[in-house]
Amino acid sequence: MNRTHYPQLDEILYHGRLPNGLTVAVVPKEGFSKKLAYFVTDFGSIHTDFLFEGQEHHVPAGIAHYLEHKLFDMPDGRDVSAEFAALGAITNAFTSYDMTAYYFSCTENFEDCLRLLLEFVSTPYFTEESVRKEQGIIDQEIGMNEDAPESKVFENLVSTLYHRHPIRVPILGTSESIREITADTLHLCHRAFYTPGNMMLCVIGDVDAEEVATISEEILGKDSRPVAQKLNNWEETLVCPQSETLSRMEVAMPMFDLAFKSRPLGKGDEAIRQEMIADLAAEALFGESSELYLRLYEEGIIDSSFGGGFETIDGCAMLMCSGDSENPEAVREAILAQAEKLAKEGIPEANFLRMKRSALGRRIRALDSFDATCFRVCAYHFTDFDYFRFPEVYASVTAEEILDFLREVIRQARCALAVVHPLNNETEGSV
Repeated sequence: MNRTHYPQLDEILYHGRLPNGLTVAVVPKEGFSKKLAYFVTDFGSIHTDFLFEGQEHHVPAGIAHYLEHKLFDMPDGRDVSAEFAALGAITNAFTSYDMTAYYFSCTENFEDCLRLLLEFVSTPYFTEESVRKEQGIIDQEIGMNEDAPESKVFENLVSTLYHRHPIRVPILGTSESIREITADTLHLCHRAFYTPGNMMLCVIGDVDAEEVATISEEILGKDSRPVAQKLNNWEETLVCPQSETLSRMEVAMPMFDLAFKSRPLGKGDEAIRQEMIADLAAEALFGESSELYLRLYEEGIIDSSFGGGFETIDGCAMLMCSGDSENPEAVREAILAQAEKLAKEGIPEANFLRMKRSALGRRIRALDSFDATCFRVCAYHFTDFDYFRFPEVYASVTAEEILDFLREVIRQARCALAVVHPLNNETEGSV
């Protein structure tokens, strides 16, 4: 395992790639009782088309999340959660658009917990009966998601932003798509994406890095296996297919998501640099200390629910904000006007330096969270970037680069607005 010290952060990272292809990262925290492990695969809800074993495959929407559920099933009726609990640990998992993560936290029995995590994630056990039973459980989850205004407004937003990208489909899939999932399709996706060369193990705590690597090889083996090739044929223009989507639900006041379509990011240092330029652009445009935020808040157009930032997912990216407002259209017009003003007048040097310090400070403070750190180390690894290098990237960003981003992205043609109105408001439809 290689050891890297990051003086600006006072962090150490042990990292290496095992003969089986698994990337292992360990962030030592001497003297801490808590230990956290993330076991992550570069496979999310958007990856439904791929080439594997010489064949092209298309699998139903929602299968990544379905697979996450079913991997907690073990032979002989073993209860994974109960076994973790008996070891004094808590375990859970989540599926995002572009990755799936399994994790546990504990204060004791770390090695046993790590073996259990690696074992159950790498041991698929599906029967047609259990798969069919799971459909009802996930269908209920889909129904709850459809009834949640926060989910509805975001799904409306991405459908307004994108023509073809699978972000248009909910992570959970649909009631129709999950009925197409079988034990065979689950086994196929597990063989294709749950191979060490497509996965990462990240551990934080007072642990021995070499022991983590040894246990990983013990459970997963030393041999590498083929990894599926994702077929991301998502041709998109930067123009939104429509500008607005309006709907009604049981909300106290209108809820909105507003976004500007940006160019998808690639991988490596330059991609991360572009992401951080966009982060700072969001801070300059509508961050809590920005001129626009303070004015809209004083005028009562937004409240404390308002916030935003830059979101990036494999194949798409957007500068977005959201919140509650009686006049979401006014928020949109104000953002367009403020971006034009900033592009003409620039960002005062003092404001720019304060903004960079603030953004950098938030990232550094987030390192106090084991969960946030594990997540980001894994997510950035899949974009070919060492996350602990973010201070040097922030330091290199200029004010002019931020203005160039605003000039390019904040345009009416790239703007989409999704609003959920209260049921007593009769406004509904698309523009």
